[in-house]
Amino acid sequence: MPSLKDLKNRIASVQSTQKITKAMQMVAASKLRRAQESAEAARPYAERIERVLASLASSMMDNDFAPRLLQGTGDDKVHLLVVCTASRGLCGGFNSSIVREAKRHITRLVSEGTTVKVLCVGRKGFDQLKREYGNLIIDTIDLRGVRNVSFADAKLIADRILQMFEDGEFDICSVFYNRFKTVMTQVLTVQQLIPAPISEAPEADDEGQTVGGAIYEYEPEESEILETLLPRNVSIQLLRALLENAASEQGARMTAMDSATRNAGEMIDKLTLNYNRTRQAVITKELIEIISGAEAI
Repeated sequence: MPSLKDLKNRIASVQSTQKITKAMQMVAASKLRRAQESAEAARPYAERIERVLASLASSMMDNDFAPRLLQGTGDDKVHLLVVCTASRGLCGGFNSSIVREAKRHITRLVSEGTTVKVLCVGRKGFDQLKREYGNLIIDTIDLRGVRNVSFADAKLIADRILQMFEDGEFDICSVFYNRFKTVMTQVLTVQQLIPAPISEAPEADDEGQTVGGAIYEYEPEESEILETLLPRNVSIQLLRALLENAASEQGARMTAMDSATRNAGEMIDKLTLNYNRTRQAVITKELIEIISGAEAI
């Protein structure tokens, strides 16, 4: 049975931990709003550029002069997986869910005889993947020094991926991240970056108008625009992934720290009750010893 001193030290320790988790919860809450606003602001631009690409690429898919970022290499033997996680922990299952999905894809691709390369964005993804797939990791990009993710940060990663594609180091590239939905909910997302996944363009009606709006005419030619737009699309989609991840991370950390704070409070209550019972037992024992000694005299 623990002594009164041990229980008192234990209560003080849990109280200190509770103060830390409460402070981290408040910090995460303050960062969440800005991260959420940034993620939501990036969504319309990323979705619109995909729509423009669909309109441009609809007439270029069967063209031999279509950009390589659109038609790909014509093979799928080498896959590059960009695993975006946080660089810090204490955010519940945020990192584990992304890594779990990446492992599932790696296992499936390897079983099919495909060569897999992994680019980790965020330290936690590397720490979890290196145990089983350390030989597949080509590099780790640590964003701990980045306070607010910007387009420049995404472009640096995109430029490296595009250079690898130009050098023929992979055929297909996909990014793994969590899309922010609510503070307690994040949607695990796997998105193909290269070759650009082009959805079917809206069909035109009898009057020449598309269901979603007008038919656009482009100048210069579609191929010239795509040569500029496709690399930018990679940067934009990576920026969206990083911003969604940042908001999801803060939401997950806020939820995790809130649960930890409540659990610490429950533990303090139990320890305090145990402390009071032990203290009462010690007092009762001392009284019995005093009374027994007095009777003996």
